[in-house]
Amino acid sequence: MKKSNKQYILQTVTAALLIALKIVLDRFLSYNVWNQRFGFAFIATAFAAAMLGAPWAMVVAGVGDFLGALLFPSGAYFPGFTLTAVLTAACTAFFIHKNATFLRVTLSVIINQIFGSVLLNSLWISLIFGKGYWGLLPGRIIQAGVMTVLQIVLTYFLFGKNSPIKSRFSKLFSA
Repeated sequence: MKKSNKQYILQTVTAALLIALKIVLDRFLSYNVWNQRFGFAFIATAFAAAMLGAPWAMVVAGVGDFLGALLFPSGAYFPGFTLTAVLTAACTAFFIHKNATFLRVTLSVIINQIFGSVLLNSLWISLIFGKGYWGLLPGRIIQAGVMTVLQIVLTYFLFGKNSPIKSRFSKLFSA
């Protein structure tokens, strides 16, 4: 088998494992309040973004969100949340794939939290529950603040420039 075929198989299997990890972290190991979620599902997407790049990260985020909602629903499926997951995965990959400095990780997380969590997800929640958009924002901003700190620290620790985890896995995924 050619190296490119082996590489593709490795990437596909890794993406499938990350989708499963995302579902478990999102649906079983997160704390949910009616319009807020605190959890670690971002780690699976960040791994895909850092190691595999934007297309795979978007697949992991989108398929993971869709299958998680289908297999373990916490309400009716709404495609807006999947769109947000895919967009934030693309942003994460843009910033941290192959060059995860502290500044790039921080920018990625802040952009994702402001546009993905606070603005877009608040819009989706407002549309689904018929609640006022502006009334949702204070609680969503607090949640985004907590998650921003958590995501910056964990993402940089796991996938930052000098991370032993990233250096170990980079050898596997280098083409």
